[in-house]
Amino acid sequence: MKILKNMLVAGSALLLFACQKSGPQDFLLESDQCDNCKMTITDQKFGAELITEKGRVYKFDDISCMTMYESSEAEKTVNAKKYVIDYPTGKFLALENAHLITGGSIKSPMGGNTQAYENKAEAEKAAAALGAELQK
Repeated sequence: MKILKNMLVAGSALLLFACQKSGPQDFLLESDQCDNCKMTITDQKFGAELITEKGRVYKFDDISCMTMYESSEAEKTVNAKKYVIDYPTGKFLALENAHLITGGSIKSPMGGNTQAYENKAEAEKAAAALGAELQK
């Protein structure tokens, strides 16, 4: 009977972990800290996340912070999934699907001055309005 109870508890725990979300996690504004510069994240519009192969989530207040972290922690970030925030909607999108604009009058928390867009036409329009350059 005790073995059956232990198996039931173990099975329930396994099921709970299997149902957890594996993608990017929402920012807890005014609570989460950037894993690179340690600043409190107050504006998610410029945010980014990196998720390692083991499922560890690293949060950043600026796309440039994610890039710097990747360079300094290369062994941790090999094959990591990278996400950025779509500037107009505030939703996560995979970095490889993003169109980045940089420079001009864009002002981001750590001076990376980069915005991400899912829609290329929106990125081009924003770049023209802000005097920024389309990266991709």
